[in-house]
Amino acid sequence: MRQIALYGKGGIGKSTTAANLSAALAEDGLDILQIGCDPKHDSTRMLMHGTWIPTVLDLIREHGDENIAVDDVVYRGFSGVRCVEAGGPEPGIGCAGRGIIATFQLLERLGALKGDVIVYDVLGDVVCGGFAMPMREGYAQEIYLVTSGELMSIYAANNIAKAIARLSRRARSRCTLGGVICNAKNIEGEEEMVAEFARRINSRLIAYIPRSRDVQIAELHRQTVVEYAPESDQAAVYRELGRTVYANQKTSIPTPLEMDELESFAFEFVQV
Repeated sequence: MRQIALYGKGGIGKSTTAANLSAALAEDGLDILQIGCDPKHDSTRMLMHGTWIPTVLDLIREHGDENIAVDDVVYRGFSGVRCVEAGGPEPGIGCAGRGIIATFQLLERLGALKGDVIVYDVLGDVVCGGFAMPMREGYAQEIYLVTSGELMSIYAANNIAKAIARLSRRARSRCTLGGVICNAKNIEGEEEMVAEFARRINSRLIAYIPRSRDVQIAELHRQTVVEYAPESDQAAVYRELGRTVYANQKTSIPTPLEMDELESFAFEFVQV
């Protein structure tokens, strides 16, 4: 069983990438479980044709974890992808990372952490203990950083690389960096910039996902691009991402940049 996690700055398109990745892998006949690890609980919505499925944390609050069955938390979406949303606390109350911890504990008890590939879609602005749990506790074995060529997006990716490097030294953690995915913002020289960033942190550019109107249109129709526009160039990009990730056997321990190195790196690519 492959266990991969997509981390990246909020708003970078991580959930869109994860959902289309899962859809592409499922089309190839693989049994896929996607777990949304973000309080916004929107990771699986396009796989579920716009449905907001109940979150694990909401169900635990309402019924107690001892009264929850697999069918209460696991829902079938496009092409049979099994979908779970961890959820989060009520606004202003509690720790959002707690939803991830509670979700994993419940799914383990129910025997639901299974399949050919588990895709963890994780908020990456701040790698606190809860959000780092997929890495720290050995669930996510391959981490993929989703970034664009914007400095703050690369800054967040670099911070996540620091967490991977630190946690990889723990006996229980088995996490390594599988690669960097550039979800483009149409910045000049963006692909080259992200590829060089990946090289400098001891990794590689796994995929370049161009900015496409197909993504927006598909989401307006509450579907992934793979489902809504299966013959499009963008769907082909996501299918290639799926094949590349599934075949990937080359992972690494990252060597993240220091802040002054990151700023110097940005100046190399941004014309001022």
